[in-house]
Amino acid sequence: MASDGSINCLALAYLADNIPERQRASAFGILAGVGSAAFVSGTLTARFLSTASTFQVAAVVSILAAVYMRVFLEESLPNGHGLRQPILKGEPDDIKYDDDRVQNTSQAFKRIPSIGDLICLMRSSVTFSQATVVSLFNSLADGGILATLLYFLKARFHFNKNQFADLMLILGVAGTISQLLFMPILAPVIGEQKLLSIGLLMGCTNMFFNSMAWSVWVPYACTVFSIFTVFVQPSLRSIVSKQVGPNEQGKAQGCISGISSFANIISPLIFSPLTALFLSEGAPFHFPGFSIMCIGLAMMIAFIQSIMIREVSSSDHKTEGNHSMEA
Repeated sequence: MASDGSINCLALAYLADNIPERQRASAFGILAGVGSAAFVSGTLTARFLSTASTFQVAAVVSILAAVYMRVFLEESLPNGHGLRQPILKGEPDDIKYDDDRVQNTSQAFKRIPSIGDLICLMRSSVTFSQATVVSLFNSLADGGILATLLYFLKARFHFNKNQFADLMLILGVAGTISQLLFMPILAPVIGEQKLLSIGLLMGCTNMFFNSMAWSVWVPYACTVFSIFTVFVQPSLRSIVSKQVGPNEQGKAQGCISGISSFANIISPLIFSPLTALFLSEGAPFHFPGFSIMCIGLAMMIAFIQSIMIREVSSSDHKTEGNHSMEA
């Protein structure tokens, strides 16, 4: 688990280093789709393996992934494009000018970023700050879903483990198809900002319907919304990647991952007791799905913030960086 969070943000940073800005949303969507496909495949495979064999197969696959990475993936190096001024304070950045050519001789960031560095990073761009707010509330909602939805369905409709597994597989398959097929088509046409807002709006609607679920088939029907909700993370990561230069991709993606992890930690502390309260006989009023409704409200806050994000343009950041150097 200690390395699981870093793998995702490093993969996104590596992808951002090697993919042009216009294609990043589609590329991030494909990467997320491959992850969803792996989740579905792993879940299906685990049904045919014993518990001990499951861990052994997982270890072998992890080793193969590490070997593949070492053999086939080349180190991504900054190409000099993007921001000309380092975001984090204290990072050495020597810039030389020679016949209108800019040579960036930035050295590697050799110390662990402090809280002040992360705050400086979040304040480096209005769009980046807005993206962190979206990430915080969306991750609060995601953590609440993982902590309470299955508990709610078990108490409300007596779901068993097979029904849980079927529901997760449906969500995984729908997400895989959407990210691999639909997102690469839609992202260049309508942009990641609109995809982000659409995904969050559909997520709100999904939670509101689940909170008022009146029959056992409602949660299954609501899985159709997952076709759109899977747009959120790739779109958000693409927006963030365009706010920083090539030297800052890992830090930016790590910052968003850190905020998401923090939200996932505190989310069960908020929504689990709330779910238990409204499923008990001592609830203040009769609304068993009230905690699910609150999760939807958290997504609504993220949605409202997402529609305030202006269109991303990397040239804006280059201009700002040049003005800062001239000053």
